[in-house]
Amino acid sequence: MTPFASPAARPRRDISWWLLPILAVLPLAGPAQAQTARGAAPGAFDFYVLALSWSPGFCALDGRADDRAQCSAGRRHAFVVHGLWPQYERGYPRDCSAADDSIPRNPSRRAMGFAAGVFPEPGLARHQWRMHGTCSGRMPEDYFRDTARARSLVTVPQALQGLRTERRVSPDAVEQAFIAANPGLQPDMIATACQRGRLKEVRICIKRDLSGFRACPEVDRSGCRDRDITVDAPQ
Repeated sequence: MTPFASPAARPRRDISWWLLPILAVLPLAGPAQAQTARGAAPGAFDFYVLALSWSPGFCALDGRADDRAQCSAGRRHAFVVHGLWPQYERGYPRDCSAADDSIPRNPSRRAMGFAAGVFPEPGLARHQWRMHGTCSGRMPEDYFRDTARARSLVTVPQALQGLRTERRVSPDAVEQAFIAANPGLQPDMIATACQRGRLKEVRICIKRDLSGFRACPEVDRSGCRDRDITVDAPQ
């Protein structure tokens, strides 16, 4: 495995010329949790976070992986949509409810049709709707369509597509690979999430009208601080 330069040896997110060839063959990392506002009013938020889970890392970390279709051998999932999360500049809402009960707790079968192909499993789509989608001010089918639209804004770096063996990389290298692949994405618009030394997720901040990326200092600061992380290969 190819070691990366320690982030302490250079300013964070500065990639020296000699690191670029290494990035061509490597993968990515993740953030912490902020204060939540449970039961907030739907639609009252500042921006979205699109959370893309690195499925091999998630499955390696999840104790119930054997029970999940997402983690079945041969699926070879790489980045999958974890969720589209309404955010405040500081903190985020969750489990929102409208005063007139106009926001359903459970998506209809028709709405779930819009989630198919966006989320890796129906159960995850339902959970994300209840936890985060109810705070968007949208109905379930619109929220799932918005999630697909947000996902279409992001290009996964070529280095992370078709990965055959696990890699050791720095969280910075993961973020810089995404920045290089996505015009307009800046270092203060992305964070990586890691757990027990593994890449778990990449989180990208998007304007609430889904017109492009935007800065999110709190999300950026909450990113993975491990020196190096393992990027598991899809199975």
